Amino acid sequence: MSGKVFVVGVGMTKFEKPGARDWDYPDMAREAGTAALADAGIDYREVQQAYVGYVYGESTSGQRAVYELGMTGIPVINVNNNCSTGSTALFLAAQAVRSGQVDCALALGFEKMQKGSLGSTYTDREQPMARHLMALSGLYEFAMPPAPYMFGAAGLEHMARYGSTAEQFAKIGVKNHQHSANNPYAQFQDVYTLEEVLASRQIYGPLTKLQCSPTSDGSGAVILAGEDFVDRHGLAGQAVEIIGQSMVTDLEHTFTAQSAITLVGADMTRAAATKVYDQAGIGPDDVDVIELHDCFSTNELLTYEALGLCPEGDGGKLVDAGDTGYGGRWVVNPSGGLISKGHPLGATGLAQCSELTWQLRGTADNRQVAGAKVALQHNIGLGGAVVVTAYRGLS
Repeated sequence: MSGKVFVVGVGMTKFEKPGARDWDYPDMAREAGTAALADAGIDYREVQQAYVGYVYGESTSGQRAVYELGMTGIPVINVNNNCSTGSTALFLAAQAVRSGQVDCALALGFEKMQKGSLGSTYTDREQPMARHLMALSGLYEFAMPPAPYMFGAAGLEHMARYGSTAEQFAKIGVKNHQHSANNPYAQFQDVYTLEEVLASRQIYGPLTKLQCSPTSDGSGAVILAGEDFVDRHGLAGQAVEIIGQSMVTDLEHTFTAQSAITLVGADMTRAAATKVYDQAGIGPDDVDVIELHDCFSTNELLTYEALGLCPEGDGGKLVDAGDTGYGGRWVVNPSGGLISKGHPLGATGLAQCSELTWQLRGTADNRQVAGAKVALQHNIGLGGAVVVTAYRGLS
């Protein structure tokens, strides 16, 4: 990594159940983008490039979205990388700043989703997940919908290999719902007991409904800047530095390992995290707060291990020890995570960045992790891409 990159402004909408609010994606983008610009204290005319992410939408929806903030002729790059779309936009914007091409960039993501489980938009061509699903169906009998099938199968594999239990996965759901009760941006703010999570409708394998992320509408936005920009605008008091960042896509052994855990991206995560720790000169024990991709509770547990929070197979022990909630070694998903905050695909990675920025600034209100200095973000999209980012506060 060469030049320094700082988060100087963040903003997001409340995440909503699809159709619960009378708005369209330009409204979402205007709300989140305006908030991020106000947080940075700058005008849109100072933004030199915009990277705009969404999964479900027509071509150049990114332009239509950011035109709500201004029409200055800057390059607007549309980004789609499945559920890691928002953090991919962040990754690209950070690259532009780090390389010196620009000294201020916008990463914005949004999603206006259909109700119910995710489905295919086009049926007359190869599905990007077909190879993953074919490999997995040789290990576990195929079931619909595909996403909970894949992550539920990974949970079953972990249970068979390492002895993790349905209760341990359910405890993750309990934790994240508890955390979201303090998040005004969260789609859900209800708290559930372990018994209620276990008794909710079974989806696949150990997964019940209250351990699965919902479909959501919403937007997130982040302003990134270089060191000179931060100095010129007097933003050092609120700037958060990106001290490590890596994107990794599927590896050859994704399809040869004959493992559901590998097929849902654990090895991508492990590779990306290793690079980020090396770039940042830190290890897992140096991290205070984490936002990770808990699309399903099983994936949160798998990600504990892939991020190096514990040895492979010990994720369940980490849960039982209370090491991933307030008072534990790390606070994981203080926002409520995808399970309870919601998961508008294009916005998720930028909402994670927003939460961690607030945590490192010490402005996360009732969610504040005491003394948070270093944060880690993990965002995954199957098919596939993982983005892991490490942050450090300046003040």
